[in-house]
Amino acid sequence: MRTRRKTGSYEVGRAKRAEILEAATLLFATSGYHKVPLSQIASDVGLSEGGLLHHFRSKKHLLLGVAERRLEQTALWWSSQRRDDGDDPLEVFTNMVESTRELVREPGLIELFVLISAEAADASTPAHQLYATWYERAVGETSQLLAFGVERGFLRTDTNVGLCAREIIAVSDGLQLQWVLSGGELDLVAAIRDYARRLARALLAPKHVNAADSL
Repeated sequence: MRTRRKTGSYEVGRAKRAEILEAATLLFATSGYHKVPLSQIASDVGLSEGGLLHHFRSKKHLLLGVAERRLEQTALWWSSQRRDDGDDPLEVFTNMVESTRELVREPGLIELFVLISAEAADASTPAHQLYATWYERAVGETSQLLAFGVERGFLRTDTNVGLCAREIIAVSDGLQLQWVLSGGELDLVAAIRDYARRLARALLAPKHVNAADSL
């Protein structure tokens, strides 16, 4: 009986934690991290501020939880776009643009990503391991997508998929930082589309290179 009670309590705790993360993600996305008090998040999930702190020790720990959830959702989005039987030479480049459209629908989360990335530079912080793991995964999965394009004859055979994957991620993250610094004035989707078009022209096999003009 004790085991059942403990297991039940654990499941309830997990469910409440997920509910808190969902509420915090929505509020951070619409209002920004700094403008949302913990009391508002707690109220939205039927808790006192003290009750919320039972699940997340501080607002910064909650921020990390939201960031981890967001990064996982981004990875799942990219995985869902992969088509092993695909015949579109532009798939990876189109997905770069579409993933950016997904990002700008929740501008507060772009600010959140940039905010935590600054802290992640410090190896002693929890953010460091979170981002290190994320980048390793993102580079690996993007490399696989590019390698698939090479195998299918869509991309040039001399494509350095690992280096290109790092470049794609660096450009995306760098433009997100510039978007934040511009106060949202930078057209992030247009900037990524222009980059994707130029990258496609450089990487597509000769027989497919003209397809880049349709991006």
